[in-house]
Amino acid sequence: MEISSKENAQLFSNNAVLPVDRSSFKSESSTSKEKQSCCGGIKIFLGALSFVYFAKALSGSYLKSTITQIERRFDIPSSLVGVIDGSFEIGNLLIIVFVSYFGAKLHRPRIIGAGCLIMSAGTFLIAMPQFFMGRYQYERFPSTINSTVSISPCLQEKSQTPLSALEKSQAKVNAGCEKAGSSMWIYVFLGNLLRGIGETPIQPLGITYIDDYAIEENAALYIGCVQTLAIIGPIFGFLLGSLCAKLYVDIGFVDLDSITITHKDVQWVGAWWLGYLIAGVISVLAGIPFWFLPKHLPKPESRKDSSTSSEQSKFITQDNKEQQKSYQPQMKVAEMAKGLINIPAVAFGIFSGGLIMKKFRINVLGAAKISLGSSFFGYLLLLSLFAMGCENSDVAGLTVSYHGTKQKVGYEQGLFSECNLGCMCSQNDWDPICGENGITYISACLAGCQASNGSGKNTVFFNCSCVGIMASPSRSSSAVMGPCQKGNECPKMFLYFLVISVITSYTLSVGGTPGYILLLRCIKPHLKSFALGIYTLAIRVLAGIPAPVYFGVAIDTTCLKWGRKRCGGRGACRLYDSSALRYVYLGLTLVLGTVSIFFSIAVLWVLRKRSALQDETLSANGERDTCVTKSRKDNFVNSDHLIQTTYWPEKETRL
Repeated sequence: MEISSKENAQLFSNNAVLPVDRSSFKSESSTSKEKQSCCGGIKIFLGALSFVYFAKALSGSYLKSTITQIERRFDIPSSLVGVIDGSFEIGNLLIIVFVSYFGAKLHRPRIIGAGCLIMSAGTFLIAMPQFFMGRYQYERFPSTINSTVSISPCLQEKSQTPLSALEKSQAKVNAGCEKAGSSMWIYVFLGNLLRGIGETPIQPLGITYIDDYAIEENAALYIGCVQTLAIIGPIFGFLLGSLCAKLYVDIGFVDLDSITITHKDVQWVGAWWLGYLIAGVISVLAGIPFWFLPKHLPKPESRKDSSTSSEQSKFITQDNKEQQKSYQPQMKVAEMAKGLINIPAVAFGIFSGGLIMKKFRINVLGAAKISLGSSFFGYLLLLSLFAMGCENSDVAGLTVSYHGTKQKVGYEQGLFSECNLGCMCSQNDWDPICGENGITYISACLAGCQASNGSGKNTVFFNCSCVGIMASPSRSSSAVMGPCQKGNECPKMFLYFLVISVITSYTLSVGGTPGYILLLRCIKPHLKSFALGIYTLAIRVLAGIPAPVYFGVAIDTTCLKWGRKRCGGRGACRLYDSSALRYVYLGLTLVLGTVSIFFSIAVLWVLRKRSALQDETLSANGERDTCVTKSRKDNFVNSDHLIQTTYWPEKETRL
């Protein structure tokens, strides 16, 4: 009887084990195939999204590099240029909430592809005025025109200037005022507005698509790669801008041999429109892959069991569980390094942040600590920049007196001196010259120069009475076009500034990817796209639009000499107080950094409190489960004791 029962038990166990092994083999093979298809699809999407980030960053940085060219070409004030620049943010704000909330329910890749087409259409529209407007007409003034007539900069009498030259100059100024009434800049405004509309779905829908279908431990690295490509884009955008700025605006339409100005002239306008055509083509190519990507990808095995990740379930309050269950979601290298040197540091910092998150498998609480730490150490590095600066240039009547002594005066009070009182000079002019004494003078007239030779940038001025005050007897009182160069101390200090700036940029960028992960892990899955949209909206409203305004107002307070527009009114600033500018700019940056650190501390405190509360709940549940298990074990032991004390026939066989 015992043998037969043992054989039956062995047969039962063998029959029960064999089906389990077969199903496990099937599940393992299907899991591996599913994992391969999931990884392949998400990597294709990752590559496409990275290229889109590169394209939008390239076109955005190129627009920044052509701001000056647009201002000169359309002859519009700087305030209007600021409105054009801000139209991108306006277009983004128009639909960011709508796209972020409803876009997650639709085909996200195709919405991103449509956005790329709209973005490329806006980029093409920006370049259209070049083909509708006439050829660019630049002005030449009597003092720099190629002429055999010798004109004295110090106009002691109005009859010294030929009447024809004055009439031509005034006629050109009047023509310029008429040109200023052109409304072709509206095309640029509308094109940049369309760029903002097209760019809207890329960030909220693209980032959440990666976070939904990527393995949880790889999501941070993938997002870091995307952000890195977004930082590399401006490098090519500024390089393209510098190349097009050296090409004449009407290249291909006029004979370049007839152009008498160079790219260093203040009236030069480069081929600003050419780069927009290139950027538009890149945006079209970037949007093509998204039309062939699926609406959904197979989710990894680690995310199939629950609608939220392990970390999300820890930090998200469980007040709407039923709703969640029902929802289904050409220059020199040295010169190029001065604008571009921070960009690789930022890119490497963002990538490093994602790599650290993946390698050490840092949770939400750790991501908050990294973000706070990078902000704090970057804050400390910014403090050191206060000690790095250059002295003001020696400009007669502004930073130094005409005798060379250091002083701080207003430009309307100190521009005139006994050496130029006999000249008919205007204090509104800005055509600086460099005297042999190393002092910059605002104009040849204010320097008291009596004669000139040459034309354009090669003009040399002689018999300058104000230069002669400080000139030694062995030197002639002459001057050349352009401001004087600073000494050797300023370039050395600039190198130190670049080193600290690169380290600061890297330190602050390390916390970029952890900050994104922190945002994604602390919100409910079906609200991720909407939350990123609100995040972008807050950036646009609180930083993107107002920051250029209040930074510009703060910087304007440090201006020492304002220019004048051709048609009247105050123009751009010609000379800043270097020390005041450093304190104002860095001071405002540190104030904003201080506010950011306080908010980061508050977020970390909330996360720690919620994490501690969750741990207490888990420990309490664990103790209760332990007690239940122990009581069941005791009951089993007691019942077993009762069974053993009772005897009946064939007890061993039945047991």
